[in-house]
Amino acid sequence: MNFAFSEEQEFLRETARRFLDDKVPSVRVRDLMDTEEGYDPGLWADLAGMGWQAMAIPEKYGGAGFTFLELAVLLEEMGRSLLPAPFLSSVILGANTVLLGGNEPQKESLLGGIASGELLLALAVTEPNGKWDSSGVEMQAEQSGDGWVLSGSKSFVIDGHVADTLIVAARTGGTGEDDGISLFVVAGDASGVERSVLDTMDQTRKMATISFTDVSVGPDALLGGEGVGWPIIAKVLEIAAVALAVEQVGGAQKVLDMAVDYAKVRMQFGRPIGSFQAIKHKCADMLVAVESAKSAAYYAAWAVAEDNDELPIVSHLAKSYCSEAFFSAASENIQIHGGIGFTWEHDAHLYFKRAKSSELMFGDPAYHRAILADRIGI
Repeated sequence: MNFAFSEEQEFLRETARRFLDDKVPSVRVRDLMDTEEGYDPGLWADLAGMGWQAMAIPEKYGGAGFTFLELAVLLEEMGRSLLPAPFLSSVILGANTVLLGGNEPQKESLLGGIASGELLLALAVTEPNGKWDSSGVEMQAEQSGDGWVLSGSKSFVIDGHVADTLIVAARTGGTGEDDGISLFVVAGDASGVERSVLDTMDQTRKMATISFTDVSVGPDALLGGEGVGWPIIAKVLEIAAVALAVEQVGGAQKVLDMAVDYAKVRMQFGRPIGSFQAIKHKCADMLVAVESAKSAAYYAAWAVAEDNDELPIVSHLAKSYCSEAFFSAASENIQIHGGIGFTWEHDAHLYFKRAKSSELMFGDPAYHRAILADRIGI
């Protein structure tokens, strides 16, 4: 197996980095953080013009037909720049849910819009209990005629406040935690749907709470069949965990670069602080953690691209390790910057907040290690 990126993939990386460095400097990130939407529709259209949203969507549905590896290259660069955009929500969570669970009419009606950037999709699974497993799904869907009525609430829905369409997990029956969960396609502005932005630590990635009060949907809203939603969600969350791990690698590399660059120019006692052993050791430890995280994330991305049987294991391994590597590197970056690093105005804190929020998203490292241990029989 060759785990080196191809020349085409490296060219994609260089192009993406130049674009993001130009269009999304930290001052632009801060500006978008302060908006209600949390992203720039014009920039989103520019991404669509370059085919980013369409990258891994099959050509038959209006996509470009590339693999998850090409998508991973983009995700790593997005993590490096802290791109505020509904990419994880729409392209990773939304599109993969439709691909895995939708029928042909649903795929044809939804995936083309995602690929063109004209449709924003959000997956609403988590509820106020904060659980990412099937036991956290308590929202109910009652059958009414040939349709359904949804009642309940969702929380921590990534970009749920701006999504044109929601895919909602609700219980329709069953006796176990994993069965009886169904997925429904619901218009974001449907009657009975109320959405509000959550006040979270990391405003570079907005989340929403959504309440559903007697929301009526037709029979064609059911995605993947009645009661079979959880296996679809579980696979999507594995893919999303890998996507987030790759993104975390991009952020971790960026804070390592920030720390090393600062250590070369910050003078104390007539010499750069990078010449002191304590700082050298910090940077060396960061480098080892970042490079190890890259290995885990890249292997997991390959497993997604190949739909390899190892995905249910390596997705959790990558998410747990990359979460800790990014958060540790972001913390050490602040320490190396010293006094200036502790000011909220410094970019180091943008990465620190993203590192912490990403660590908890889709479950914290302990949660993923517990699943990993169970799956390898420990």
